Amino acid sequence: MERVTKANYELASRWSAQKVGKIVFDLGVEPRWFETSDKFWYAFETTQGKRWLAVDPTRKTKAPLFDNSKLAAQLTAILRIPYDSLHLPMQNARLVNQDAALFFEVTVPVDAEIPGLKKPEAPKDVPKDALKTPPAKTRTVYLQYELASARLALLPDHKPLKKTRWASMSPDEKTVVFARGHNLYTMDAANYLKATEKEDDASIVETHITTDGEENFGYARRLNEEEKKQYKFTDKNKTPRVPAVTAFWAKDSRKFSVIRADNRKVSDLWVINSLANPRPVLESYRYAMPGETNVTLNILEVFDLASKARVTIEADLFKDQSLGIYSSPVSNKDRENARKYTLERSTETGEQQQGQGPVSRGPEPKWLSDDSTKLYFHRTSRDLHKIDVCVADTSTGKVKTLVEERLNTYLEIKPLRLINNGTELVHWSERDGWGHYYLFDGDGKLKTQITSGEFYSDEIEYIDEKTRTLFFTANGRETDEDPYYEHHYRIGLDGSNVKLLDPGNGTHTVALADSGRYFVDTYSRVNREPSSSLFDQAGTLVLDLEKTDATGLKDAGFIAPEPFKVKADDGVTDLQGVMYKPFDFSPNKKYPIIAYVYPGPQTESVTKAFTPRSANIALAQLGFIVIEVGNRGGHPQRSKWYHNYGYGNLRDYGLADKKSAIEQLARKNPWIDIDRVGIYGHSGGGFMSTAAMLVYPDFFKAAVSSSGNHENNVYNRWWSEKHHGVKEVTDKDGNIKFEYNIEKNSELARNLKGHLMLATGDMDDNVHMAGTLRVADALIKANKRFEFVVLPGKRHGYADFANYFFWVRADYFAKHLLGDHSQGVDIVELTREREQSGNKTRQ
Repeated sequence: MERVTKANYELASRWSAQKVGKIVFDLGVEPRWFETSDKFWYAFETTQGKRWLAVDPTRKTKAPLFDNSKLAAQLTAILRIPYDSLHLPMQNARLVNQDAALFFEVTVPVDAEIPGLKKPEAPKDVPKDALKTPPAKTRTVYLQYELASARLALLPDHKPLKKTRWASMSPDEKTVVFARGHNLYTMDAANYLKATEKEDDASIVETHITTDGEENFGYARRLNEEEKKQYKFTDKNKTPRVPAVTAFWAKDSRKFSVIRADNRKVSDLWVINSLANPRPVLESYRYAMPGETNVTLNILEVFDLASKARVTIEADLFKDQSLGIYSSPVSNKDRENARKYTLERSTETGEQQQGQGPVSRGPEPKWLSDDSTKLYFHRTSRDLHKIDVCVADTSTGKVKTLVEERLNTYLEIKPLRLINNGTELVHWSERDGWGHYYLFDGDGKLKTQITSGEFYSDEIEYIDEKTRTLFFTANGRETDEDPYYEHHYRIGLDGSNVKLLDPGNGTHTVALADSGRYFVDTYSRVNREPSSSLFDQAGTLVLDLEKTDATGLKDAGFIAPEPFKVKADDGVTDLQGVMYKPFDFSPNKKYPIIAYVYPGPQTESVTKAFTPRSANIALAQLGFIVIEVGNRGGHPQRSKWYHNYGYGNLRDYGLADKKSAIEQLARKNPWIDIDRVGIYGHSGGGFMSTAAMLVYPDFFKAAVSSSGNHENNVYNRWWSEKHHGVKEVTDKDGNIKFEYNIEKNSELARNLKGHLMLATGDMDDNVHMAGTLRVADALIKANKRFEFVVLPGKRHGYADFANYFFWVRADYFAKHLLGDHSQGVDIVELTREREQSGNKTRQ
């Protein structure tokens, strides 16, 4: 059988995410629910353009929200800029005036002459060297379309409601909370309006809430150097307004709560911005590592706006415990209300260069209780073997423990829900070995187990208190399906009458109306394009909405990935996977196989939904079989046994399963070359791919490991101690300490036989590059050849360098699995896609 030895770069370049995005567009319906009814609207884009549609569930109708061609004509007449029905420029659309009109924005050239609008005035008497950014080339105009009359109108006097990055707004929108220096401040709505217009307005009145904040024990969120540019830190202004730590608001807006982090004894960690001008900049931050004595301590505080009183919640119980506040579920109404604010855009380049986009400012988190007298929270022991569900009296700070969870491995937690404002509680637990929901009374006495059986109950979607029905998502309940396919169910709060509401062998994503009476379900598999339908709460189909048109993909030669099932290394446990083949695949050729890996334990990174923009599709086109497959210990949405399989063995636990899966596939498929096995991954996958090369050096032949936490003793305390375990030890005097020990990739550096590339961003403040450097140091000392790629200025995500690194990785596998060394200096697959325009290069 002929071995594939030549990389097909031309085919791979045709299936980049950017190019696929011009063949297939929307992959599901995202409903935007009306405020006054269960109606909703949505936008859906295909190669025939974008349509906006309105759905009336009671009438079972779907109709255009407006006529595209008529709206294009009105836009052209009003703005004097030509548009057509396929190219409507609408942005940030939302319903207003009790759902009677559609408000939206349009970006136009800054010098466009539009009747009824004044041209923006150029700044006067500003020295050229004072302009940090080039003048704007565009501006935003605002329009409103009346649904009943089909009339479009320009809003020349519209002033958008601005949402600054630094403000946390109360539910009644009368107060904002922010930080200055290390302390908390508030201002009322009138002063906040002034601040959105001119932040340094001298007439703005601020109110001190705290005065005892200090460095590493304050109320401001930590900002990295790029973020500081957005908040106008200067030598003269060393304390601008910045975001406070997350404020959780009482629904009546009378109080708010924060979790204040005490990092005063936590040691520093550093990254260096080598690209900063004129000199490199050192960035310091507090970072607790596993097993250390001094870690972050949490203090839960409640503030009364009227009295400015502060109450510290008496939550202390476990040494080095962590705290979390239960929040109210976010409604569709909350989301729509948040959309009325225009997000503050960055005037600096840092945000865009880092690929972060605009800062998301969705609804502010609110307390679970309907009033401001009770605050529900949870506390967790450092070893995560103990979790308490608690309620605090916000006037006195006194705490009552409602539910205790205990386990000899780590515990997980999900949002708590109240019935009748706390007379009953719906709580999630894995106490029987599976994730399920339980009903407690308001004092924490167990009434009944609601869901049960060998499946995983996931998220609560809605609780109908009148009918005492719980609507929830779960996976693994349907026989003969991939256990990770998610479905939507209903069940009585007494555990009776469970019913599947969205059948279909695939994974399902649901979006419910606030009333709970209807839901939109989007259903797909990796080899089935998505379809979206509307159902009522009984699971009865109301209306088919959309199906993604994959015709263009298929015409271009697309072949869907193939789901598969193999056994774990124990020969008993089922593992699910996905296989990607080259689109010019021939069963008469022999292909190298590459495993894309992420060990978990948060997820297995095995694709379940239709994802045509996957990087693994493009990688396969070079001439590889690419797979994603699970491993024991890799995913929480199975049994607790499965999820905790790697507890105490965090380096090696998933490797035998990856190796066994590849061997099974090769035995079944003779076109897989078992002598040419590659592996790659990022973060946890970077750590796992390097470990694979060192634990099974005669099996895995090449690896690309990016930003890996190779040395978990220098990774963050929470993740490492949770998933590997930390031992709580009490000495003879009653003092508690924590012991931590973990195996590291560097310890096996002498085992390397194959080809290994290590990569990291030099400003990674999540998985610090120290872990990668320590592996490199060990490899050098073991006299091993390897490659090392440093991405300057990049943190844990590679942002605008991601495309570059894709081809670096592709080249490495082409060389060391195919034997193709034809690559030149230029990555032509990138440069030929870039428009050369003047002094700028655009992609």
